[in-house]
Amino acid sequence: MGQPVARQVLSGDAVHQALQTAVAQGAAPAPAQFVPQAALLQGTAYEQFIFDTGTVPTRDNLHDFFNGLVWLQFPQTKRRLNQLQAQAIAADGVQAVRGPLRDALTVFDENGALLQAPPELWAALHARDWQRLFVDLRPLWRQARLVVLGHALLEKLVSPRKPMVAHVYQTEFAIDTVADLDAWLANDMEPQRWASKPFVPLPVLGVPGWWPCNEDPAFYADAQVFRASRGVQSVAAS
Repeated sequence: MGQPVARQVLSGDAVHQALQTAVAQGAAPAPAQFVPQAALLQGTAYEQFIFDTGTVPTRDNLHDFFNGLVWLQFPQTKRRLNQLQAQAIAADGVQAVRGPLRDALTVFDENGALLQAPPELWAALHARDWQRLFVDLRPLWRQARLVVLGHALLEKLVSPRKPMVAHVYQTEFAIDTVADLDAWLANDMEPQRWASKPFVPLPVLGVPGWWPCNEDPAFYADAQVFRASRGVQSVAAS
């Protein structure tokens, strides 16, 4: 899906036009329409505008390009994220500092990912025991699947840097199709729980297969990236 949109943008079309073409051709469900950034009414919050109009203001840059692709791939999740943002705005207004729920939703929308993995990997990840997670248990990653939803993270992955971190949310079942995953995640977004930021930071370039340099165990010795949790003495942070 992303390649036809990218080809259209490279041929000279605006990002919103390329995304709208994908919707018009039935390449994806149409949870929203894509419009130029100029359509965003002055003084109206971005999320509120999407909720009120069913349209997504879109700039001609990589950030909004990836945001649009996530809308196409995860329409129910993006719609639910927007609904919760709009409800929080209706309850509290737009303030200088986002409340806990809006902050959590924004973090996930920008840098979120889903991880389905064996319990041993999750235990090591929660402990930030990077040596165990990425070296000792490395063969278990063949049973794991990491799906990136955060459009800002996708943008960063165009020019990867070692410190990049995803905020990962746990799925406890095998991920079969994107559509099923989308429906499950949208249904799972319960405001009270999500306001607590039920995510775990994961340096994504440490994931086996995601970066050639991590084949060398010394890759994980960088304590500026692979920081140990308090009370955990990790080989990676020694």
